[in-house]
Amino acid sequence: MLFGLYPLRFSFRARDELYFPPGKSSNILRGAFGTLFRRMACTPDCPGAKVCEHRATCPYARIFEPSSTTAGPSGLADWPRPFVFRATHLDGRTLPAGTPFHFDLNFFDMAHPAIAYFVLTFAQLAREGLGPKRCKVDLLRVTQLHPAAEIYTGDSMRLEPPTEPLEIDLAKPTETTSRITIRFLTPTELKTHAALADRPEFSILADRPEFSILAARARDRISALRALYGPGPLDLDFRAFGDRATAIRMTRCDTKQIDITRRSTKTGQQHSIGGFIGEADYEGDLTEFLPYLRAAEYTGIGRQTVWGKGQISVSTEPRFWTHRMH
Repeated sequence: MLFGLYPLRFSFRARDELYFPPGKSSNILRGAFGTLFRRMACTPDCPGAKVCEHRATCPYARIFEPSSTTAGPSGLADWPRPFVFRATHLDGRTLPAGTPFHFDLNFFDMAHPAIAYFVLTFAQLAREGLGPKRCKVDLLRVTQLHPAAEIYTGDSMRLEPPTEPLEIDLAKPTETTSRITIRFLTPTELKTHAALADRPEFSILADRPEFSILAARARDRISALRALYGPGPLDLDFRAFGDRATAIRMTRCDTKQIDITRRSTKTGQQHSIGGFIGEADYEGDLTEFLPYLRAAEYTGIGRQTVWGKGQISVSTEPRFWTHRMH
C-alpha cells in the first residue's frame, strides 16, 4: 500500500525580466516542456505519438502523450501523464533580471524513472527562453526534495535517478484524525455521477467539494498512477471505501469559481482551465482517508491536473476549524 514519486525542484536565475500570467504558470511550463521534448526526442517525420509505430519505446510518448498499448485500467485509453508541475507561486509575477526562482515537479513513473529527460529539456529551454516572451534564464540546479538528493548542479548531472523515491504509506495510521481543513490552491473540478432513468451513471461536475466525491477522486487517481507507472492498482475495496467516506461531514465551505482559459498551441482553440478555489472543513473518522489526501497533495485531484489544476493542501491544525456552513 505504498505510493511512490520523485518530488523535484528546478532552480533558475532570470537573465532578462520574466513574466508569468495569472493562473497559467504551470500550464506554460507544461506546454514549453512538451514542445521542446518532442523536438528533442522525435524524428522530424514522426506522424504523432498516438499513431507512431515506436510509441511503446518512445520516451516522449510515454511521458507526455501516454496511451494504452495493451489492456489497461477501464476507461483509460489515454493515460494520465506521470507528472505535474507546481508553480502557483509564480502566477502573476514579474521577475526582474537576476532574480532567482524555482518550480517543483512531481514525477510518478517508478517503472521508468526518466528524470534526465526533464533536466535536459529544461536546460535547453533555459538557453532558448522561458515564459510568454521567451526570456533567457539559467538552470542552476535540480534537486530531489524528499529524500534530499542532488541531481544537477549546472555543470554535472546524475544520470541515474536517486536511489530512493518518496514513498507514502496508504495504510490506515494508528493515530486518529477527526477534523481537517483542505485548501484548494488552484482551480479544481471534481466529477461525480448522477443517476438518470436511462443512464444510471452519468458524469457531471460537482458544484461543492463534498467529501465522498473528494475521497473517491483522490483514490481513483492514486490507483490509476500506481497501476500504470508503479507496482499495480490499489488492493482496496473501492465500494466500501466510498461508503465510509459518505459519513464524513462538511462543516464549512468557503469556495468560489475562477474563470481562466488557455489557448492550445496545436489547434489555436481556447479551453477553460477554471474551477473552484478556497477552503473546506470536514469532520468525522478521517483516519483512513488522510494518507490518500496527503498523496493527493502531490498528485493533484480532479480534472486536468497536468494543466496545474486541482492542487490541494491538507491541514489538521485546530486554528482552521469552524462549525459553520457557508
